[in-house]
This record gives sequence, structure tokens and C-alpha cells, in this order.
Amino acid sequence: MSSSFDRVRVLWPDHLGLARGKYVPAALAEQGVHHCTGLWALGYDREMTPETPGSHWHEGLPDFDAVYEMDDVRPGWEENTRVVVADLVRHGEVFSVSPRGALRKAIADWRAFGYEPYVGLELEAYIFEPDGNGGWRPITTPGAFVYGTGPDVDPYGIVDAIWSKCHDAGIPLESVNSEYDCSQFEFTLHYADALRAADDAFLFKVLAREVATSMGLKMTFMGKPVGDRGGSGLHLNISVRDTSGRNAIDDPSQPDGISDLAKHAIGGMIAHHQGLAGICAPTVNAYKRLRPASLSGYWANWGYDHRGATIRIPNERGAGARLEHRLSDGAAVIHTSMAAVLQAALLGAKAKLSPGIHEGGNGLDTIDAKVGVPDNLAAALDALERDNELVEALGPTLVAQHVTIKRTEWERYTSAVTDWEMSEYFPFL
Repeated sequence: MSSSFDRVRVLWPDHLGLARGKYVPAALAEQGVHHCTGLWALGYDREMTPETPGSHWHEGLPDFDAVYEMDDVRPGWEENTRVVVADLVRHGEVFSVSPRGALRKAIADWRAFGYEPYVGLELEAYIFEPDGNGGWRPITTPGAFVYGTGPDVDPYGIVDAIWSKCHDAGIPLESVNSEYDCSQFEFTLHYADALRAADDAFLFKVLAREVATSMGLKMTFMGKPVGDRGGSGLHLNISVRDTSGRNAIDDPSQPDGISDLAKHAIGGMIAHHQGLAGICAPTVNAYKRLRPASLSGYWANWGYDHRGATIRIPNERGAGARLEHRLSDGAAVIHTSMAAVLQAALLGAKAKLSPGIHEGGNGLDTIDAKVGVPDNLAAALDALERDNELVEALGPTLVAQHVTIKRTEWERYTSAVTDWEMSEYFPFL
């Protein structure tokens, strides 16, 4: 063991997008760590939904294991601490509700088809400051503008602080800029093989939020945290390499430079668009971002360098050719969403599905597409459950666990009395 660190922070993604785990002494790190299966029954409110798949409710909420190789322990951003993203197993087998396990399966399924998936991620987030009354408000950035850099758009210097910590942790932050609305930023990570890319983005979210907390701020990756401003997305830029290492999205023999394999993959993502929403947009709040004319991944469509399309084909060809999937927001579980999109693409590739015509409308007041995402989380979960092919590919137990918890979340939302209701009705009724 290296003398440069005293402990290992073992982390792994759960079903809510939270980074669960434990600190362990460096001397004991090789043993792995144990956790209670009951956490798979938990919602954000810390209440448990009985009999949730994966919780082993009737077995006394036993343990499962977070395991890893010491070679995978990597630099962290806390003093004398390294970090690792663990796999989850139970009785020596992959734990059926593990998001990272679902992604490993998607990667293995693509490999069996003859290709290796690579992904680059873009994340958007808002920065909040204390409002003086016990709450939070977006930071004040009167000089902000889209594609801005420097103190006018970042008066707290949070970008510099995040960049420094990413350097320490070896997280490949490729670019940062302010987004369209004040206090919103976009962070782009360099592409990598799918598992590494998901791990990097997962750790980046933890790191960035902790940097914000250390500065007395809050960073949120919610899809629509501010009602009168734009939403925040999580974009997956997908490519696949064949056994020779060539980017199989690219095909110079085609008029548009994009391969039939890529077109079929787009066909799969289009065909499973509504089912994917149940995974990629997994909160009540997500459907306030996903609206027509929002350039957010609402429509089941694709286009050439078109931000009004859910699947955008950027202009790069050759090694840089890729498919940008724009449905997810930052509240999605990165590993699960990536697994779901990769599986939908693979289903399309195997079945040689047609993507249909590319989007010709401007995405705002004109649109060719006719199918959008479901209206709300409950409808999206219904669509997911109906999509038998996607459920089977992603993992029936994982989907059942996800749906169970998210239906409980929806029930809490529909039974809650909101500030809007009090403001709208109370004065008159």
C-alpha cells in the first residue's frame, strides 16, 4: 500500500442517484465493505417501501457486498484519501439491482455484438447561495451570458475550485462555460470507455457538489430547479468501436458519413423513447424540463447537428463521429441511464430498425416529430413497464425495483399540498 493515503472512500451509485459508501482505513481496504439491502427500499424521504425488489424484505434485510480491485483505487479530492467506485455483489453474483451492474451488462451485450461502446458526457447544473432566510436562491451573476467564462459569470470562483479538484482526482474535465441562464453552468468530460465514463461523471457530481458545499453554496443537477429559467440536461455522446478499434459510427462511403449501424442504433433509441423516459427522466421535476419547444429531448426524433432533436448527430466525422442522446437530466442515475440508452441502441442495431426521416423543423415553433415523452413520471413508468424488450435488456429486477420506489415517490407528490395551490386557491376558496 502506498504511504500517500490513509484511507479509501468506497462509493457506488444507488437507485436514487446518491453516492452511497464508506470510508475504510487503507490497511483494511482490500477486504471490501458490506451494506444493508434495506437501502434499496428507501426513497429520498428516508422512508422504506415494503417488499421492494432487491431489499430482501422478508429475509431480515441482510447484507450485500461492495467489491473492487485495489488496482482500481484512484486519486481522490480529499486529503490523504483515495476513492474507488465499487461493484455490488451478493452471494458471489452481481447484485440484480445494481446500476453499475446494469451498465456492465450493456457493455458485455455490445461486446457480444462485436463492438466496444465509448461515451462522453455533458452535465448542466445551477449554483445556489443562501437567501438569508434559511433557504436558497440562484447566485447573482449580473454580468453572465451564455458561453461565458471568468468572474463576471462566476463571482465565487467555483469553476476554478472544481477544476483544481478534478485535476487532483484525475477526472477529465474537458471544458466549462456558463449556460444560457444566469447561475447555470455546463461541464463536459472527455470521452472514455462506457464504464470509465460513467464512473468519472458519477465521481464528478460528488466532487462538484462537495466543492460547492465547502464554499457555502449548493450545486444542483435537477432537471428544472428554477421555474422561470432553462432546464439542465445530461447528454450522452455515444460511439462504438469495432474489433479493429475503428469508430463504427463513421462511414465515409455514406453520403452523410454516418454508418448503417449508427442509423439502426438511432432507430432503437427512437423506438424505445417513451420507455427510456422512465429511466432517463426519473423524477417528478424532470417533466417540467421536458416540454415541446424546450430543446430538451422531448421528441422521439433525430437530426444532423440539430438541438431540437433528442438524438443529435454532431458535425464531426471520422474518430469524432458520435450520437448525442439528450433526453436525460442530471437527476438520472448515470450508470442506469447509460445502460438503458446503450441497450435501446443495441436493440435497434440487432433488429436493423429504421430511424425514419431526420428532423426538419426548427425545434421551436415547427417540428416534424409526432411522439413525445409521456406527460409525467407516472405515465413514463407505465411506458417503461410496457417496453418488454427494454426491460429484459436492462434487467427485470432492476426495473421492478426502480418502478416500485418511483411510484411511491409519485404518490407522495400527488398527495402533497404545494405552495402553488395555497397561492392559487387559498385567497378565494
